[in-house]
Amino acid sequence: MYTLMVADDHPLFRDAISAVLTTGLPGSRLLEAASLTQALALAEENQELDLLLLDLGLPDAEGLSGLHTLRQRFPSLAVAIVSAQQERRLVLDAITIGAVGYISKSTPRQELLAAIGQILEGQVYLPPDIMRQPPETPPEPSVPTPNTVSRQRLACLTAKQLDVLSCMTTGVSNKLIARELNIAETTVKTHVSAILRKLDAASRVQAIVMAAEADLNGYLRQRRQDESSRQTPG
Repeated sequence: MYTLMVADDHPLFRDAISAVLTTGLPGSRLLEAASLTQALALAEENQELDLLLLDLGLPDAEGLSGLHTLRQRFPSLAVAIVSAQQERRLVLDAITIGAVGYISKSTPRQELLAAIGQILEGQVYLPPDIMRQPPETPPEPSVPTPNTVSRQRLACLTAKQLDVLSCMTTGVSNKLIARELNIAETTVKTHVSAILRKLDAASRVQAIVMAAEADLNGYLRQRRQDESSRQTPG
């Protein structure tokens, strides 16, 4: 069915992933690597590899350096980060480099399987709890940063486009967004195209990163407060 690889230097975690895949994706083939060097060799030997689950704590790779190397050597290979580190900035950096997902090692078994399934279907998986967190360091108001630029571009979106973008940041498909917002899937596609154009984003992933950098949830709260103030009689 699928060929997957888990690159992690902890045998117990590799065993846990194997148990999840055996139950949830029967017939799938799992390769195991305890280092980046081993992962690179296995990827070279197995061109049919569908997904590589990469830990950030490999003995021969520091931080996101392993992801950088994999993207350079195998640009078409889907790589998802599976890590105990849950800093919001780290998640965004991984997605920006080209990871197709970021999964916390504390994710419950069924959610882990659902996340892997979502990625195998061609979607990006982002941890909702982490993505809902506000940016760690608010930008200085006098300094023009990508965050403030993203905020300015958010102001160009309609209310419905903001709703669609909010759903996009959770990594769900257009079909699920349509179900969540009770609109047609073709309408969602139209909104997504408009969002990418207005944000000047080259891809869906870039739009998600821009929304996160601009603290979309905080922006939506402020926008609702402003609208409520305008509607309240003076």
